[in-house]
Amino acid sequence: MSPSLSRRSFPPLRRRLFFATLLIVIASLGVAFGVGVLLTRDAVETANIDGLNRQAQLIKSDQETNIYPFSPANLKPLNKVLGGQREQIHLFDVKTPPSYLPQAQRVALLRYRASKGAVTVGGKRYLDAAAAGIEKRPGKAFILLRPASLRAAGWGAYLRALLIAGAIGAALAALGSAIIARWIAGPVRRVAEASRSLAEGVSPDPVPLGGSAELAMLAQTFNDMAAQLNRAREAARNFLLSVSHELKTPLAAIRGYAEGLEDGVFSSDEAASTIREEARRLERLVRDLLDLARMNRKEFVVHHERIDLAEVAREVARRYDGDARAAGVELECETEAPAPAVADMDRVLQVVSNLVENALRSTTAGGSVRVRAGKGLLVVEDTGVGLAPEDLPHAFERFYLHDRNPDGRARIGSGLGLAIVKELTERMGGTVSIDSEVGRGTTFVVRLPVDPADSRIDELAHVAGRHR
Repeated sequence: MSPSLSRRSFPPLRRRLFFATLLIVIASLGVAFGVGVLLTRDAVETANIDGLNRQAQLIKSDQETNIYPFSPANLKPLNKVLGGQREQIHLFDVKTPPSYLPQAQRVALLRYRASKGAVTVGGKRYLDAAAAGIEKRPGKAFILLRPASLRAAGWGAYLRALLIAGAIGAALAALGSAIIARWIAGPVRRVAEASRSLAEGVSPDPVPLGGSAELAMLAQTFNDMAAQLNRAREAARNFLLSVSHELKTPLAAIRGYAEGLEDGVFSSDEAASTIREEARRLERLVRDLLDLARMNRKEFVVHHERIDLAEVAREVARRYDGDARAAGVELECETEAPAPAVADMDRVLQVVSNLVENALRSTTAGGSVRVRAGKGLLVVEDTGVGLAPEDLPHAFERFYLHDRNPDGRARIGSGLGLAIVKELTERMGGTVSIDSEVGRGTTFVVRLPVDPADSRIDELAHVAGRHR
């Protein structure tokens, strides 16, 4: 692993998730705490104003029972008690209230009603409760003031309760963050470790499916990818082994016959014939490999145009007529006129040529190979050795049938022909299927797209034929 990707450069996901979740929760608790403080302060202040107002009403009732209300003798003990509570009382005429009283409270006092609220005196904020209409001193009123500070408001207990609740919430948030971080980071860490093993060429064990649905999907996707990569690696290894074998065999034959010719063991005609045949085999192998490489890189161009499959079948029969006669095999061609399809003429020729070449290699002398063409259909049948049922699902795999064909002459081929047939047919939007039985022969069926206009013409012709 490069230093730039080490743990020192990037903190573990679990730690980052823990701190991120914890910070979010703590920030949320801080906002909630601030809002709670504001709401609690307003509620406590309202409760204090109401309590101060009740206290003012009690003072009013008490003074009305005295002979000399609000006399110095009466106010002295009252001021002492109020001073202990950081409160103060002021007596004034109803018609000349203090200037710091708001208009609404002045109006209430003129109507001999109780008033309460908050005022600012000398730059300090106070809670106030005023009363007027004392029976023994009409026209007089008094106001009770209490500082609006936190200490005087008596809401320190509420603040401590909020702090304790916030601390408990933060602790629970830390615990929850740790659990969530472990729950999320655990599956991700397992996938990361398995990915590292896969990158180093070691096939990891399947990652357990755990966590949320998304994490389980991540693990399942990785398991599928790892399985596909292992299959691809195995296929590539087998492919390279097969190619190496196929290259080594003709090269060894060419070298052997060249040395034998040099030593006089073989005649020039015999050596030339073998060397030419093995060179053809090498040429075919290289051509097939290049075709497959281009197809895998998606550089293999396929044109879609209206073609006549009957023309393709006749051309292939003409090309391989000489090879069929040399092998003692009868090559037949049956076509419908016309046999339309939408495909690439050159690629269809290559498909049918590969199938006919495969059929000729699999058919012994005295057998037959038939090529049939119809609308969107090409069929290549032979009376050759056939295939076992267990080989049919693998018929189009590279090199598979080449090593299983009991006919020794089949080893002239590269083992890639049927794989190319499948690739080309699917690139043209068609399908290819196989039906075979040991000792009775093999049938390949290629189906290609048909222009809808041709299908419509056939339907109209069929309807017209029924009404004749």
